Amino acid sequence: MKFILGTKGPMTTVFDDEGRARAATIITATPSIVTQIKTLEKEGYSAVQIGYGDAKESRVNKAQLAHAKGKALKHFKELRAGLGKQASNIAGVELGASVDVSVFAPGEMVEVSAISKGKGFQGVIKRHGFHGGPRSHGQKHSERSPGSIGGGGGRGGGRVAKGMRMAGRTGNDRVTIRGLAILQVHPETNEIVIAGAVPGTRGTLVEIRG
Repeated sequence: MKFILGTKGPMTTVFDDEGRARAATIITATPSIVTQIKTLEKEGYSAVQIGYGDAKESRVNKAQLAHAKGKALKHFKELRAGLGKQASNIAGVELGASVDVSVFAPGEMVEVSAISKGKGFQGVIKRHGFHGGPRSHGQKHSERSPGSIGGGGGRGGGRVAKGMRMAGRTGNDRVTIRGLAILQVHPETNEIVIAGAVPGTRGTLVEIRG
């Protein structure tokens, strides 16, 4: 099963065999534990649930503590079967098994999911990449304004059309990036070095799927 949880760390630069510098992200992934195996007969779908991260026992309720066989874990995530190439990844997984970074190897392509940085309420330039108004003489307060939103008797019928790109809350969304290459794997320090940027800030929970 090539599925593990980790914590996003700092970015760094890695030099490949040809001497090219590549931006990369360091992810710390301590061993995860298989806490439940869900079946089609009992739960209605097939999946493997893993637990990650140590927590204070006083902060974990008794139900979660019993579910994890007495281990205080902070996060629980599932890898469902029947999702494309991941359909056969959960075969042969045993309850209580430990999953560490050694399941991955340098050169493999993975997909990474995490919660992106929250940016609060933002205007259309930062949120949608609008260019803004012209920077000519006579422009006083409209450089970063959205412009017309199509009122009157247009396509909205006197109302703002649904899906109109406007200012609003930005970030803090689940983002999945596919096709990232693993550059290095360090089992002794439980670290994976992945090429490119990963969603979120330092300390964000990251899901890595092979």
